[in-house]
Amino acid sequence: MGLSKRVSSWTVEEVLEWVQEQYPTHTSMFYKAIIKHDISGRALLRLKDHHLELLGVEAEEQQQEILQDLLLLRVQEEINELSDICSDCFSP
Repeated sequence: MGLSKRVSSWTVEEVLEWVQEQYPTHTSMFYKAIIKHDISGRALLRLKDHHLELLGVEAEEQQQEILQDLLLLRVQEEINELSDICSDCFSP
């Protein structure tokens, strides 16, 4: 799944697709929680370690891996926003 669409615009289905690609061995655990809590891209970007525990991710190593991936998504989102701002400022 490419990041052509902003993460904050992802639907629950797109979040599920990302989880399946990133964590194929843990997909079933996340699927139920993501659907139950209706986690869209906007909510995904806001997840913290205590949220992961509530979603059933108890192993600290797994939490850290997910948090690192979420940080990368947040950075990409920020880059996209800055790019939009710059293009608006410098367009003729």
